[in-house]
Amino acid sequence: MQTKKQSFIESLTNTAIGFMVSFASTFLIFPLVGISTNAGTNLIITIYFTIISVLRGYALRRWFNYKIIKRSNNLKN
Repeated sequence: MQTKKQSFIESLTNTAIGFMVSFASTFLIFPLVGISTNAGTNLIITIYFTIISVLRGYALRRWFNYKIIKRSNNLKN
């Protein structure tokens, strides 16, 4: 079972890798759909989505952990 801290660290590591991929992707994808931006704007957009991703990943991981603990407690009773 993961602690909350371990869950958060795993989520951050996963998201850091995603951040790099996402930031690089903005330079390819935005022009393909007609969006003209600069590196600074791409960075800000990527930062916002990264924050959302970290929070989503952490919340989902904690929810699944809660469900596992709840199921385990039900089996004991």
